[in-house]
Formats: sequence, structure tokens, C-alpha cells
Amino acid sequence: MAGVYNQNSGYGQAVLHGIRSIVPSPGNIFYVVDADDTDEGNYDKMQQIMTPDTGGIVRFHTTIAAAYAECESNNNDVIVLDGNSTHPLTAELAMAKNRVHIVGLDYLMGIRRRYGQSSKISIGVTTDATISAIKVTGTRCSIRGVKISSSNTEGESLYAVADGGEYTYFDCVEMYKSTDLDEDGAAELLCNGDSSHYKRCYIGSTANAITATGARPCVLFNRTTISGKVARDVTFEDCIFARKAGSVNNTMMYGSGATDIERLCYVKDCLFYNNLLAAADPDEGIEFASAQTEGSMILKGCASVSITKLSGTTGVFTADPASNAAGGESTQLA
Repeated sequence: MAGVYNQNSGYGQAVLHGIRSIVPSPGNIFYVVDADDTDEGNYDKMQQIMTPDTGGIVRFHTTIAAAYAECESNNNDVIVLDGNSTHPLTAELAMAKNRVHIVGLDYLMGIRRRYGQSSKISIGVTTDATISAIKVTGTRCSIRGVKISSSNTEGESLYAVADGGEYTYFDCVEMYKSTDLDEDGAAELLCNGDSSHYKRCYIGSTANAITATGARPCVLFNRTTISGKVARDVTFEDCIFARKAGSVNNTMMYGSGATDIERLCYVKDCLFYNNLLAAADPDEGIEFASAQTEGSMILKGCASVSITKLSGTTGVFTADPASNAAGGESTQLA
């Protein structure tokens, strides 16, 4: 019955309070249900609950692009994604606004998956000369509990996620690039972020065999691929970097220049995993074409499988264990 699930009903209030308890932001909340799900009960319920506010702001949407267009920069607005059908993008979602947050339904329900999230964002083949499914350049944005995938074959679309933001926070996000498996410079994540934090993320795939003979990393650090941006004071925590390598030259993390890491990249409690069915074991899990001159990468509590060595680049250190008895300095892997 129409109106049963409005904001003043007990059910409607419970839903709104539940969202607010997990996402206690003072900003607006927008809910996105894919247009293919009009036959689902939740479509009608959420449309009744998430009605336009008194200022005319539409809060129920059928595309993530439409919801993002309603967000106000610096307002800490939140986009909640339903967890049924995939949320498709027809063009790159450019997150240039500050303090905008995307949250998947799993995360709202307390499920902290690294992969297999029910809320999925995908981009297929486009004609736009854009580089990813989602590109972040705003300040203090966050994405939580979402799978982001790209099957785009447009020439410049080489990444699933391109992060050039400041203090971006990713938690329980899977990043997957199913195409360009033969492209040395493609990657699931382009990391050009300033002080970004990636926690409990799954980056890459053990299913798709890499056919590139070069790096084809899970994470690419190349400086200023996003204009003016560089990986600076970045943290990867409790993440999995996954590959089914086809060449010893494939790797999980890569940078082509001597200044791709600025100040610090801290990699804590992460797994570098190459499928045992892979055609090759990478020579290195972390590789830079040049010794790093403006920053260091520090590994702590990390493990690797079917990789010859974690790194041979000057500037990559391990804190397990500290090698210098007097100063406790970490061991350089190269």
C-alpha cells in the first residue's frame, strides 16, 4: 500500500535510524537502487522512505551518477548503494567534490568483506577518453563495502580506480580490471593519492590470466599520471594483492620512476598472492624501475605466495625483523 513505508512510519524511521547509526554524518543521505530492480519490494519501500526533502533535493535514485550529482561538496553527503543488481556507469565517475562518501549495503549490515560485495559498481566499454570507473580527486572522500570493476577497452581506460585525492579512505573495497590483461601499464588501482588509506581491500584477481609480458600490476604508482598528483604518505592495511601471472615480469606493485613514492608508503599486514595455477611466478611482488629518491616503502607483517622475492628495489624496506640492534633500523630488501 502506497505510503506505508514513509519516514513517519515505524518501519521508515527504523530504516533511517539504522543508516544514520552506521553513517553518522550530518550531510544528506542518498539511496540508489538499480533501475532493473523495480520488481523488488525494496525498490518501492525505499522510494517511499527517501522522498525529496523540503528543499527539493531528490534522495532516491536509480543511478550512482544521478545521486552523485545531487551531492554538495564539503557537506559530508553519503550515497548508499543497494545490494542487488550491479550499478552500471556509462562514463567515469569523477569524484572531484570534497567529503563525499559511498557505502555499500554489506557495510551497513556489518559485513566487512574484502571481495564479493553485494553492492557493485561497474563500467563497460565507453567512447569517453577517461582512465577508470571511478577517479577521486576530492579531499577526504571515502568508499566502503563496494566492488568496483572495469571491463572497458577504450584506449585510455586502464584502471578500475584512479585515486588522486587527499586523505581518501577505502575500506572493504574490491578493485577489478577484467580487460587489458595484455597491457603492461594497466592496473586495478592507480595510486596517486596524498595520504590515502586502503584498508581490507582486495586488489586484482586470481581468475584472469595475465598475458602482458611487462608489469601489469595490481597497483600502479607512476607519478602525475593524474596531473599534479603523487602517492604521498599512503597506507595499505590488511589488503590482498592478487594475480594469476603469465610472466616473471608481472608484479603486484609497480612504479616506473625514481620519485613515484613521496615521503612514505606503509604496507601493513598484507598478502601478495599469485595463484598456484599461474603460468609463472613473478620475480618480484613490488618493483620500481628506479631506486626511490624521494620516499620509502615500509613492509610490516606481510606474506607472499608463489613470488620469487618481495622486492629488489632500493628504497623498499621490511620491518620484520629490525636488523640494526642499536638503532632498530629496518632491513632494505634490495
